[in-house]
Amino acid sequence: MATRVQCLIIGSGPAGYTAAIYASRANLQPVLIDGPQQGGQLTMTTLVENFPGFPDGAEPFQMLDDMRRQAMRFGTQFVSGIVTKASFDHPADGAQPEHHVWVDDTDEYIAQTVIIATGASAKWLGLPTEKEYMGRGVSACATCDGFFYRNKTVAVVGGGDTACEEAGYLAGLCQKVYMIVRKPYLRAADIMQKRVMENPKIEVLFEHNTLRLTGEGKVQGADLIYRKDTPEAQERHIDIDGFFLAIGHHPNTDLFKGSLDLDEEGYIKVSGDSPRTNIAGVYAAGDCADPHYRQAIVAAASGCKAAIEADRFLQSCQC
Repeated sequence: MATRVQCLIIGSGPAGYTAAIYASRANLQPVLIDGPQQGGQLTMTTLVENFPGFPDGAEPFQMLDDMRRQAMRFGTQFVSGIVTKASFDHPADGAQPEHHVWVDDTDEYIAQTVIIATGASAKWLGLPTEKEYMGRGVSACATCDGFFYRNKTVAVVGGGDTACEEAGYLAGLCQKVYMIVRKPYLRAADIMQKRVMENPKIEVLFEHNTLRLTGEGKVQGADLIYRKDTPEAQERHIDIDGFFLAIGHHPNTDLFKGSLDLDEEGYIKVSGDSPRTNIAGVYAAGDCADPHYRQAIVAAASGCKAAIEADRFLQSCQC
């Protein structure tokens, strides 16, 4: 038998938890589906120092647990599982929608409103040592973790706009920044390339691939190969303290293809500055709809907006 709810939240990062806090305080009796990675991308960093209200920084698991307990205090019901199927209703004006969501292929929920906060996942190189050094020198967010590498030497992997932007940001903090670019050119916009090439702290290593990361307990270096799979191939080692991946993110939205409007990269399209999707009563919050900022504070704010929109929608249709 299906469970009927006023507000169903999919995802358990800052966006999902904040949506749950606001929705439960509005007496929407929300149900939150945890998903495969409770806490989301934020759990992959070591210390959160840029979230307001934590002058000494916050340990991410504790911070997320506090958000969860706050939502639970106001009445949010938590369900452990993975959403495996969704079918969204197209109600007539003023009619009550019935959005169907299945968890682990078995448990069905019929929701009047749905807030999608499934986040996005960083793309990785696939090196065996990547996960070994996660949180100990490996990062996918310069804005989040760059501060820890002040006056140190780091490497950024990638040759697009994001990589150039990350390298420029890190150059403002670090002693030296290597850019590891597998192609013989940068793919970034001309202005971004110019900034990188003219920055004395940035050294671009064209036609290089990373073979492995090295270090005792933390990243201390990287083994690279120049012109891989060619007669000129040769290995080299660089000493680094941090290794930043900037080869893109993939929004966790494959489940909603064909149901919601997505952009070319798979991010959920929303209406202007609101979290509204193309389906009435369905909202997107956090990194699954944000290809630009990918910050916990931005995700939390969008979760707040989604819950407020859901409450207003339910009042307007008298559900």
